[in-house]
Amino acid sequence: MKSMPDHAEMEKAFRGRDGSYDGLFYVGVRTTGVFCRPVCPARKPLPENVEFFPTPKEALFAGYRPCKRCEPLKAGGELPAWAAGLLDRVESDPSVRIKEADLREAGIEPAKARRFFLNKFGMTFQAYCRARRLGRAFDEIRNGKRLDDVILGHGYESHSGFRDAFLNRFGKPPGKMRGEDFIRIAWMETPLGPMAAGASAKKVCFLEFTDRRMLEAQFEALSRRFRLPIVPGENEIVERLRSELDRYFSGALKRFTVPLEYPGTEFQARVWKALLGIPYGKTRSYEDVARAIDNPGAVRAVGHANGLNRIAILIPCHRVVNKSGELGGYGGGLWRKRRLLDLERGEAFR
Repeated sequence: MKSMPDHAEMEKAFRGRDGSYDGLFYVGVRTTGVFCRPVCPARKPLPENVEFFPTPKEALFAGYRPCKRCEPLKAGGELPAWAAGLLDRVESDPSVRIKEADLREAGIEPAKARRFFLNKFGMTFQAYCRARRLGRAFDEIRNGKRLDDVILGHGYESHSGFRDAFLNRFGKPPGKMRGEDFIRIAWMETPLGPMAAGASAKKVCFLEFTDRRMLEAQFEALSRRFRLPIVPGENEIVERLRSELDRYFSGALKRFTVPLEYPGTEFQARVWKALLGIPYGKTRSYEDVARAIDNPGAVRAVGHANGLNRIAILIPCHRVVNKSGELGGYGGGLWRKRRLLDLERGEAFR
């Protein structure tokens, strides 16, 4: 995932409609559900109602649709007329299926469209169409619309075709989605870069920096582990987590109270519980953690379990250091580990 400018710089560029940042980041507006370019002429929302993304793919995955005023999919240079026409066609009615024969009829080779969209947006043209179509369908199902109406309204020729597509995307058949829990994934801006947070209706189960490798594979593993579908969105738990993270990074919160769920092996659970017992502003060695779980010979296994923690900061694996006092490893990057420890020692972020 490409890097972005820091949060303050992006906020300033967005507020100032700075065209030099066009294509370097994208802005999601929670109150409208759209994502924009930095130069968008629309009225600027409150800072707490925006979040930033490195590419359109991440914004689409988070549930945002392209802004019709600034056309963020054209950032970084005007699109070829044929590509711009395809985007306009999809956005005018995301439920319409555009097949390869339709592309050829319009004088566009399907392979050309696939390569262009993959290089430009990180997904093929057909993947973009599916994301827009299924996202709208899911919203309608959750809001109680009849399944037959959803299927007909989104261009599916049969129940089985819609069911298969829905199952592949959300992990459960559409008929079983009403009233059931699922894991909401939301993006959160922090002074150390954006994070992806995951929560069920009752507990936080995921928190990672978005530049971690294989992030989407981690989402898939999370869905399998909890046997719940993953969809973009927020709930009370996500909002509570966002508030507590803001207070933590400002130095006003030393203990998180949002409930956590972290399934794993018995050994992993013991290690993660021991991490939760490390006081704010303090560090422990891997040997210390091994002794805390009454298994002093399991130092290497403790390090492995530490690395498998998927709820960063809240389960404070950043507080575990080498016996020598050196920082050791950290999945989010040693620079972040150092900044987190400095914060907890009283050094505020600038």
